[in-house]
Amino acid sequence: MGPAASAIHLSPQTLKLVADFFKVLSEGSRLQIICALKSGSKNVTEIIAATGLGQANVSKHLKVLAQAGVVSREQQGVSVYYQISNPFIFDLCELVCNSLVVQFQQQTQHLGELAAFRDPNA
Repeated sequence: MGPAASAIHLSPQTLKLVADFFKVLSEGSRLQIICALKSGSKNVTEIIAATGLGQANVSKHLKVLAQAGVVSREQQGVSVYYQISNPFIFDLCELVCNSLVVQFQQQTQHLGELAAFRDPNA
């Protein structure tokens, strides 16, 4: 049996949950925060310093990331520290980044071919 024959059929409700998860990752500022937390847990002040985002913006995005289960919070004394809940998020980002690199390399190659076609002296 090939992959198509054994494909899992997901209900529309399940697919909506998956889509909602990807919506959380579709915001550049949230991806900045995720990248800032790759090296370890940080408090809001450290996240602001690492990302250059404003305090209100960071707090808003951390709330969304926490609700989605991407980050968790831990009280340490008077500070709250945020960390990535499941490191699989970095595997997902790496897959997307690698795919984009390949896509851009192919586009660059095609643009080079077009330029050479336009200018035979190139």
